[in-house]
Formats: sequence, C-alpha cells, structure tokens
Amino acid sequence: MKRSLRLPTFLIAVALTWPRVGQAQAFKVGKFNIGGDGGTDYLTAEPGTGRVFVSRGTHVMVVNGATGKVLGDIPDTPRTHGIATVTMFDLSSLAVIKKIPVRTGGLDGIMYDDFSDRIILTNHSRPIGTVVAIEPKAGGIVGRVDLEDNAPEGAASDGKGKIFVNNEGKSTIQVIDEKAMKVLASWPLAPCEGPTGIAYDRATNRIFSGCGKTSVVVDPASGKVVATIANGDGVDALGWDASQQLIYIPAGRDSNVTVVHQDSPDKYTVVATVATMQGAKTISVDQVKHVAYLFQPEYGPAPAPAPGSPPPAPGGRGPRGPVIAAWFFAISH
Repeated sequence: MKRSLRLPTFLIAVALTWPRVGQAQAFKVGKFNIGGDGGTDYLTAEPGTGRVFVSRGTHVMVVNGATGKVLGDIPDTPRTHGIATVTMFDLSSLAVIKKIPVRTGGLDGIMYDDFSDRIILTNHSRPIGTVVAIEPKAGGIVGRVDLEDNAPEGAASDGKGKIFVNNEGKSTIQVIDEKAMKVLASWPLAPCEGPTGIAYDRATNRIFSGCGKTSVVVDPASGKVVATIANGDGVDALGWDASQQLIYIPAGRDSNVTVVHQDSPDKYTVVATVATMQGAKTISVDQVKHVAYLFQPEYGPAPAPAPGSPPPAPGGRGPRGPVIAAWFFAISH
C-alpha cells in the first residue's frame, strides 16, 4: 500500500560569517514533504518563477519552491536504458509536445547551451559514453561526440563554443568543440575523484567540478587545477549562484551541503555547512531568487528477501522499501 505523509514545514537557520564584509549572515532551510511516488535523480529550478522540476523516475513533479506545493505533474518519463527518449513539453501547460528517440541510450545529464541554442545530453552509453546535441525547436539530433569514459556526468558551457564534461570513471574533464562536435582535450582532475556536478563562471573564467570530499577549481586556459575545496562525500551535482559568488556542493552520504564563497578566481572559503538528509546529492540553484533546492525520498524498511533469492552483489544497494515521505529542501539566505 502506498502512503503519503504530510508533515510540518521546518525552518533551520545556520549562522555564518561572510568573508568579504565580515557581518553575520544566515542560511534558512525550508523542508517540505511533497508526497508522490518514485525515486529521484536531478531537479531543475526555473530562474525567477519559483518553479522547480523534480524527476521521480517515471514522472516529473512541478513544485512551488517557496511553499512545497505541487503545481503539476508531467507523466510518462521513464528512466530507461538502451534506446531512450527525451521529452519535450510546454512550460505553460506542461503538455507533452514530442518524444525524441536517442539511440545511444544511457541518458543521464541534460543542459541548455545559450551560445549554440542547443540541448546537450551526457549519456552513460555502452560501450562508451557520449555527448548528444539536440536542436530545441524541432527536436532533432544535430550532433554526437564519443567520450573516453562510459560515465560522463555534468556538462557546462563557456558561452563561446566549448563544452566541458566531467568523466566520473576516469576523473577527467573533456573539452568539446561544439561547432565541430569533436574532443579537443582531456584534463586530469587530481586530487578530485569521481567528478559529477560542474559549473562555469564566465566572469572569472573558472570551472567548478564537484567531487566526493575534495572538489576542484580549474583554469580552462591551461586545464590546471588552481584551487581545492573540502566538502562532504556522496556528491552528484553542484550549484553555482554567479551574482552571489556562492557554490553549493551537496553530499548525499554526509547529509549536508557545503556552501563556498568565491573570494577571488583562485581563492575559495567555506562559509557554511547546511544539514539536509542522507541521499540528498543533487541540487539546483535559482540564480534570480538566490535559492538552492534539493530533493530526496525517505524509504521505509525493505521487504524481506524471498526464500532462496541470491544476496545483493558486493557494493550493491539491495532492495528498497516503500517511499514513506518525499523531502524537498529550499536553502536561502
């Protein structure tokens, strides 16, 4: 039986010292149980509107970020392997316009590049990962690049025709010439291991790569790591608020978000560690409202294994119990 708990909203204040002006600031955390079925991966904040799109495996929930109220739902968006699809929908009505087959499969990350006016997909394809470009008006695939790793994660654009892709398996960034759709370079990211989330700061010309325990800042002119950031473990995304010069690094294993201030292109200061919950590892920032959002379901006890069933594979997750709550977090300051 499926259950949906509607619990109170919680507000938590985290005190901190702001490095540039030295005055007391605070982060507030709104926590809402938005209900609904399914797990999760990424979520996306629509700049300035307060709407947040939360993936739930087979559907996408549209949430009011300020109140946690569910505004709508986009059905039939299954997480698939092999031949997969991208769903185009109308932002006003939420009606599905078109489903675009992507034959590389393994769809994972998605971003919009304003320079080329293309949708960029990063795919856990087999045997090798891929980047696929889609023209957003007609929804046609216009390019593909094969990568050096079958686990590409986030991608970011410099706004000048280059795309930077984190490779989680090899701990590298690959540089893509978007016009030619070819790889220009591969840069090692040590001491980062398993880079996932990524952002590009166009004002200072720096790349931020979110990694478990140690994230890195890269100079794209040289491909060199110019700064490191200590953060929690279990990172799967990264948020960047350019006008506030704040990086948000979520750690699903350590149940927190590390908030980092960019003091200069090569200097970064941790200004807060905000408590969330175990598993909350992806994040999206509304750069107009200056709010960071996370989402994570809470699961009940797993069912007992059937007699004679094989044990979970070493390092595997094993079966999950039912979703008993669905926690949506809004971090503001």
